[in-house]
Amino acid sequence: MDFERPHRRKNILTGEWVLVSPQRAKRPWSGQVGKPQVAVLPSYDPNCYLCPGNSRSGGSFQNPDYQKTFVFDNDFAAIIPPENGEVASIDDGLFEADEESGLCRVICFSPRHDLSYPLMSLDDATAVVETWSDQTEELGAYDFINYVQVFENKGEEMGCSQPHPHSQVWSTRYIPNEPQKELTIQADYYQKHGRSLLGEYLKKEQELQERIVVQNEDFTALVPYWAIWPFEILVIAHRHVGSLPELTQEEKRGMADILQKVTTRYDNLFEVSFPYSMGFHQAPTDGKEYPGQHLHVHFYPPLLRSATVKKFMVGYEMMSMPQRDITPETAAQRLGELSSIHYLRK
Repeated sequence: MDFERPHRRKNILTGEWVLVSPQRAKRPWSGQVGKPQVAVLPSYDPNCYLCPGNSRSGGSFQNPDYQKTFVFDNDFAAIIPPENGEVASIDDGLFEADEESGLCRVICFSPRHDLSYPLMSLDDATAVVETWSDQTEELGAYDFINYVQVFENKGEEMGCSQPHPHSQVWSTRYIPNEPQKELTIQADYYQKHGRSLLGEYLKKEQELQERIVVQNEDFTALVPYWAIWPFEILVIAHRHVGSLPELTQEEKRGMADILQKVTTRYDNLFEVSFPYSMGFHQAPTDGKEYPGQHLHVHFYPPLLRSATVKKFMVGYEMMSMPQRDITPETAAQRLGELSSIHYLRK
């Protein structure tokens, strides 16, 4: 098959398809590469809602003088705890709804207002992974929580209005759409083959060496065969584990290391603090067994040709199916060639 011609690729985790049109971008990095005006952030901002000792938005709460990670309940949570044990629902055949409940938390990476994840020390980056794991375990222990979603929105392009490095955890009664699609397909594969779908996929990618960006002892970061976003990355655990709390201490440090390697390459690509949405997909916390679930991390960054040229999901993408110009192989090669040393530290 000629992959230089338009073709579609199947996402084995969801069963959905993406259109690849490489003839539209034979030279994806040619032409002017613009750089935005980047503000130099202070290590402490007295007007920041997340900095130590400051009042949070609305003024009802004051942050402690925290020294490492800091976790608090989201002051403007999208999901709130249930009022009682009852779950309201309606279903008349045409109109169906279920009452959703849960807990939303914010995790500040460190007291430093200017210290994004790739610029942290490995010890401090590991502390963030440990906090994600602890929150997964703590929130998942509630009887009304059946799924814990850890994610980070970085940059104004991804709707993040607060530059202080932080992530979020939303925990819900119901398993959300995207994890549910992947859980169903992974469970089906495991039932048929007795092996992890992502584990088998990772072996094949390691054999081909066409889309791998970087790896360490415990994790591999690659541009997935079915990638939608230009520089999308999938991080897969080498060991078949279902969730963050199942990782050993050494693996948590390995997770921090691989995430720093990925985000450093992102920043180096256009020499800018690279925007993205990142999230973990892990096993539900409903007490059921999910032997097919394989821990992984999705990175969805919007930038395409430069720090100022973004990919938009509009028109055909919204009405028909996702479409990309540069091939995943080209994106992986570009990212893989970048230095592991952050451009601000050279």
